[in-house]
Amino acid sequence: MKIIMLGAPGAGKGTQAKKIAEKYAIPHISTGDIFRANIKEGTELGKKAKAYMDKGELVPDELVCDLVVDRISQADAKNGYVLDGFPRTIPQAEALDAALEKINEKVDFAIDVDVPDDNIINRMSGRRACVSCGGTYHVEFNPTKVEGVCDACGGKLILRDDDQPETVKNRLEVYHAQTQPLIAYYTEKNILKTVDGTQDMAKVFTDIVGILEV
Repeated sequence: MKIIMLGAPGAGKGTQAKKIAEKYAIPHISTGDIFRANIKEGTELGKKAKAYMDKGELVPDELVCDLVVDRISQADAKNGYVLDGFPRTIPQAEALDAALEKINEKVDFAIDVDVPDDNIINRMSGRRACVSCGGTYHVEFNPTKVEGVCDACGGKLILRDDDQPETVKNRLEVYHAQTQPLIAYYTEKNILKTVDGTQDMAKVFTDIVGILEV
């Protein structure tokens, strides 16, 4: 079961990807997690990625493609995986398809978690991230027990630069220009499925499971 999660930044596709990975015992592969780990460790790749992410821009293809293909070739992904945050552009999708074709594989589902822009701006400005462990919360939908303090490690919570309203608007513009064309790309391949991401998170997940288990 090879799944790609689509949707604007803040649509909730990462949350759903984790739930899918857990239910079907397949790895959740998030380029965001890979980048954040590199940023935290101060690697060269991390510094380059951070410069783009802080401005709400996409990280260039060459920093991403090989990393992802290498990851999905690992043993824990032999029964499938959930890709979250990749591909983001048509060239990335084509590169992924070509790489999979070489090993006689293909993507089974592209699931689009559909949420209007206004909802996303409200959602993301309420997100908080732990500076220590990277855990994420939301002041309204997923608050911590103690305000400003991470439930998992007791670290301090912050509003990340890329969750600031102006940056979110920029990210949405980039998404509509560069990533939204993937919806047409995967529709043409007959693997696109759309779910209403404005619903309760549990209902969104139920809808996704319904698609995967048809």
